Amino acid sequence: MGCFLSRVLTFLLCALTCGGSAWCSERVVDLTTADGTKLKATYFAAAKPGPGVLLLHQCNRQRKIWDGLAQQLAAAGINVLALDYRGFGESAGDRFDKLPPQEAAQVQAEKWPGDIDTAIQYLESQPGVTRDVIGVGGASCGVNNSIQAARRHPEVKSLVLLSGNTDLKGRQFLRESSKLPVFFAVADDDEYPTSIVAIEWLYSLDADPGKKFVHVATGGHGADVFKVHPDMPGEIVNWFVSTLIKTPGRAPGAKETAAVPEEVHVLDQIDGPGGAAKVTKKLEEARTRDPKAKLFPEDIVNFMGYEHLQAQDTKGAIEILKLNAVAYPNSPNVYDSLSDAYFADGQRDLARANAKKALELLPSDTTDPEDRRNGIKASAEQKLKQLGEAP
Repeated sequence: MGCFLSRVLTFLLCALTCGGSAWCSERVVDLTTADGTKLKATYFAAAKPGPGVLLLHQCNRQRKIWDGLAQQLAAAGINVLALDYRGFGESAGDRFDKLPPQEAAQVQAEKWPGDIDTAIQYLESQPGVTRDVIGVGGASCGVNNSIQAARRHPEVKSLVLLSGNTDLKGRQFLRESSKLPVFFAVADDDEYPTSIVAIEWLYSLDADPGKKFVHVATGGHGADVFKVHPDMPGEIVNWFVSTLIKTPGRAPGAKETAAVPEEVHVLDQIDGPGGAAKVTKKLEEARTRDPKAKLFPEDIVNFMGYEHLQAQDTKGAIEILKLNAVAYPNSPNVYDSLSDAYFADGQRDLARANAKKALELLPSDTTDPEDRRNGIKASAEQKLKQLGEAP
């Protein structure tokens, strides 16, 4: 009797979660990466042949956050694979949240792209999946992962991006992608405020005329928004049905353009050639009216400076990080970052001076949490040691 009851309950659950249909094919799968790491994913098969969608979670959650959305997509005729990144959930690998920042960044840059390619290959190999019509959805760090996947895979015809950012190459890709419809969403109470500005920025520079932006007042970070807005998964299902089944690669229903704040346009200006100098002048003018004017978020511009460093554009990185120091003169982090840029450019005296400035400001820093202050301290002291001077 117990087994019979269990089967009945499973049937009813499928009917409820799969849009009223009794069809519900869901299984946990093992994927093996190029370096032999075992990844866990859940595959949700649609009842008939159709496109596929890969779902990439935010870095403070794991793949099961997508279960409800994935079941609805499968009921709508879309095959879905939800992946645990290495070091997350049930996937193998060193626990990501325990890695030092530099090692975590290295894993993201060097390992995740191949892991995600493995997941896409699996999705496209499944019976009934239309392998040249694929969508990708990502939240927070999954935003960059989704955009990079689209850069590598021309079969990706549609994206869903929830409260996150991307890098220099990702932004340029969006600027040039006039035939890749993107659904953007963010909540005003996101626990990471820079995510709000970041997703507005990505929306503003996306070249596809069919793009869509959903801005809600509450809901938190990334896919957490589904708990507060249970209608949003349905909007995402409609988006993927439109852009993957009805009109692959197009979103003909989108007509309105959402307004974005002025700081978004400032970020885009900084991102262009000579932009830091132009915004420095704009900041000086703004401060004649308001001495506390900042014009842009510190963290995003700091991130941009490091992107230019990674691209071997040390001069550009210096100009961007100098601008950040002008805007945030009491932040020890901006001086430590500027010290990194000068160090990379071989300007040892300026690297030394800015590392010292970061250490001088740390005792009065009430903005950054303790772990970040400790990281800044270690970074600045390490540079001074490399420069032959005890901190």
